[in-house]
Amino acid sequence: MKLIAFLLRSSGRMVALAIVTGFLSGGSSAALIALISRAVGRSGSLTPLLLGFVGLALTAAVTSFLSQVVLIRLSQQAVYQLRLHLSRQILATELSQLEQLGASRLLATLTDDVQSITTAVQVMPFLCIDAAIVIGCFSYLAWLYASALVWVIGVIVIGVGSCQWLLSRARKIMTLVREEQDQLYRHFRSLTDGIKELKLHQQRQQDFLQNDLNHSAANYQRYHVRSLTLFAITSSWGQFTLFFVIGVVLFALPNLIQITPQTLAGYVLTFIYLMLPINNLLFNLPSLSRASVALQKIKSLGLTLNQKLEPNSASTAIVADWQQLILQDVTHTYRTEDSQFTLGPIDLEFQPGEVVFIVGGNGSGKSTLAKLITGLYIPETGKIVFDGQPIENANRIWYRQHFSVIFSDFYLFDRLLGVANDPQAQTYLKRLQLEHKVKIVDGKLSTTALSQGQRKRLALLTAYLEDRPIYLFDEWAADQDPTFKEVFYRELLPELRDRGKAVLVISHDDHYFHLGDRIIKLDYGQIEYDKRVKG
Repeated sequence: MKLIAFLLRSSGRMVALAIVTGFLSGGSSAALIALISRAVGRSGSLTPLLLGFVGLALTAAVTSFLSQVVLIRLSQQAVYQLRLHLSRQILATELSQLEQLGASRLLATLTDDVQSITTAVQVMPFLCIDAAIVIGCFSYLAWLYASALVWVIGVIVIGVGSCQWLLSRARKIMTLVREEQDQLYRHFRSLTDGIKELKLHQQRQQDFLQNDLNHSAANYQRYHVRSLTLFAITSSWGQFTLFFVIGVVLFALPNLIQITPQTLAGYVLTFIYLMLPINNLLFNLPSLSRASVALQKIKSLGLTLNQKLEPNSASTAIVADWQQLILQDVTHTYRTEDSQFTLGPIDLEFQPGEVVFIVGGNGSGKSTLAKLITGLYIPETGKIVFDGQPIENANRIWYRQHFSVIFSDFYLFDRLLGVANDPQAQTYLKRLQLEHKVKIVDGKLSTTALSQGQRKRLALLTAYLEDRPIYLFDEWAADQDPTFKEVFYRELLPELRDRGKAVLVISHDDHYFHLGDRIIKLDYGQIEYDKRVKG
């Protein structure tokens, strides 16, 4: 039902059109069965029946084709919208929530969950046709002999009830499969990100393989086998139920009610015809269940397919001549499973045309403060005021556009996104001593496979091209060689200040602090001091 609701939200009209054509196809197929039943054993001219047979066959084929085409287009459009919608929703979700979810869970949703829904949606057109055929055939059986159908339905209800019980158990285990998949993705991420450390320590490698990766993989396999086994039992039991119904019709019904041989033949022929669509429905139950679990998983992550994301209507015009950025009584709590860390309350003020060093020991809250300043974290208490405007949900996206930031865990795109074909790019490449390593063609970088220091210079290139009013560097110089570190602190930072930029630098390079205008020191989430270096 969740999958059907998902398709209905994509396009109710197309679903309605597919249902109408599908029922026409199913009705035509049922009528064909009725016509075949009449033709069997009939003497005399068969020309009227032949014409009817040809007409019904063409109607069934054409309406089946139309229904499938409509549903194929609808399903692919729905999957396309799903991918874009989830991506937009992740971008619209606050960073702190995404960090709590973890990259591995988000990646599992964007890959496996979307793939599970895609697989189920792709078989929906054919399942709708099969369902229409089943409904049409049962309608024909009701018209043929309603009393006989009552007995048959009684047997079917018992079979469907037992199948439903098996399916409910299979779905519960399928949910465990999906939960274990999150753990697998987390271990796969550890494998790829920690490959060097694993290769250099054999005992660590074996511990990881046996107690982490192997444990999750074995659980995933065990749950998967159990769920698919239950689905296989359900499918086989469904087939047996269908054969049992045919047996009841052939051997029991004649002893229970008065039924003509022609009616009996019609019932048997119809159920034989129904075996293929019913088998198809049973065969695809695992795909439908996986899609249902995937939709539930998406919902459990705080993402939803019901929410309509409105485009941001707030102004994105950057205020180049801003005067003041104020953090007033700002706090933020970073929580883990067994502890929490609170930054603040923080009271700070920044102006254009100054270089501010933010210093402190590891875990003192420097990166958290950086995310608060740039609007990536929302203050739990207090407020941020930029150029006289309090920053709230309505203008937070606008506020973020005033920052060019290079975090310590930065990501380097292989294209100059949003700043492509800027004529100054080549000039900056030379200034950053990268012109012999990297070429820019149509806004695309020829390579990003560089040392960490050189990759940070490429990130700085992007920051220069963005030309935002406020620059923030989180341990940018940590991976630079001594020569370029001198260039960064003695040339690049003063030049940005002279251009009227506010430059915030998180750094441990204390022998360069005298080149700044202020030093803000954090200690366990509190400001130890905020002092001026010059003037």
